[in-house]
Amino acid sequence: MKATYIIWGKVKQGKKRGKNLGFPTLNMVLHRSLPEGIYISETKINKKSYPSVTFIGAAKTFGEKDFKAETYLLDHDLNGYGQWISVRLLKKIRDNQAFKSEKELIEAITSDVLSAREFFHKLR
Repeated sequence: MKATYIIWGKVKQGKKRGKNLGFPTLNMVLHRSLPEGIYISETKINKKSYPSVTFIGAAKTFGEKDFKAETYLLDHDLNGYGQWISVRLLKKIRDNQAFKSEKELIEAITSDVLSAREFFHKLR
């Protein structure tokens, strides 16, 4: 399967917003510009690959300006702080957008995770 993009970097501590919303993420600062949005992805940590969903961009819902990558591992909650990871963006699900409430954001993330699960299920 050909990757759309591959990014790599050291996991840094974020604002723990994803964790508080029920979707803990591995955060990386991006040093190059990529198309913003939500992607089905595959994340490699210590030579092990994990199905994942990755957000690329600035969190519009929270009025942020910093451009970053936030990756949610499906069915795994790994801390990863300080570790080098690579993320292969496989398929864009949707564009980055601002939501009116955290509830709407959680509903969108839940839908994104479901799309990723269906994508990986079809690969089996």
